[in-house]
Amino acid sequence: MPIATAVRKRAASKPKPVKEDRHFVTALARGLQVLACFRSGDSQLGNQELAERCGLPKSTVSRLTMTLTRLGYLIQTPDTGRYRLGMATLSLGSAMLSRLDLRQVARPLMQELAAFSGASVSLGARERLSMIYIEHSRGPAALTLSMDVGARIPLATSAMGRAYLAVIDENQRAEIMAEVQKHDAAAWPKVRAGIERAVKDHAKLGVTCSFGDWQKDVNGIARAFQPGGGLPPMAISCGGAASGLPKDFLLTEVRPRLVELTQRLEATLPR
Repeated sequence: MPIATAVRKRAASKPKPVKEDRHFVTALARGLQVLACFRSGDSQLGNQELAERCGLPKSTVSRLTMTLTRLGYLIQTPDTGRYRLGMATLSLGSAMLSRLDLRQVARPLMQELAAFSGASVSLGARERLSMIYIEHSRGPAALTLSMDVGARIPLATSAMGRAYLAVIDENQRAEIMAEVQKHDAAAWPKVRAGIERAVKDHAKLGVTCSFGDWQKDVNGIARAFQPGGGLPPMAISCGGAASGLPKDFLLTEVRPRLVELTQRLEATLPR
């Protein structure tokens, strides 16, 4: 089934609202939604900013931030009344990363590719409509991106995000694409074309590409792989300033090395 058709069918269907599921705890979901609003680079956020990002009433967000503060997941700054992530959140993230053995396996392979390409090589996993860096290696500073572990990049326009979309099943991809369309309807035709091309590229070339699609001065390629252990697909990207990473170099020289890197990972990691 073509991707566009699958997306239209998904959008036309009327799934059972989440609130009707008696096992779904709405208050918990909203609290986690507030925590997810904090992104790499955000030092502090106020209730109004959180409400805008969550799409929830400010009064609801105020109750949630108070609760999360009492539990240690947020810290309120006395001078401004704004919030930053608390130590309880840090402990959750640290525990998660420490359990990902693949980071230790991937790190030397990623650093080798970064040294060869002079670019940034990143390992990422999906979180909603973003990919989050969980490991990062840098080449020469002139070409690398000023990002690190915990950084978020868009799912639909980055090479890494497109690689993830390329390997999941059609129904799941259609569901995610419907969310992307809802998020930015004006940009959707161009975004959809990029995703459809990425699915074909991953099957034919072994990688997905983003040449100025995410940021006009950034080029990158990525490949998704199965990490095993019950984890969802992840992706490794290689990218940086377009001025130092031309399309031909990435596809001719870097692509086969990136494919080999992910194949070595899949062969090394426990299933």
